[in-house]
Amino acid sequence: MPEIARFYGIIIKLFFGDHPPPHFHAVYGEHNAIFSIETLDMIEGDLPARARKLVVEWATFYQSDLEQMWKMQEFKKLPPLQ
Repeated sequence: MPEIARFYGIIIKLFFGDHPPPHFHAVYGEHNAIFSIETLDMIEGDLPARARKLVVEWATFYQSDLEQMWKMQEFKKLPPLQ
């Protein structure tokens, strides 16, 4: 699963052959979560509240990039949360 961003110990990954709905994965230590690209809701997982907030903050900046990557199945690195 390609890594598309990394910030504050959180790794964001996207896998093109994955199941719908369009989503990305966030890994923080032993915690894993899946976020909907469309709504940015955590649809599965156990990310701590602070990490979840940081992931959503980051994803709001790059939501259109994530949608485009999912549709076109073209991987690109995205900047970390500043």
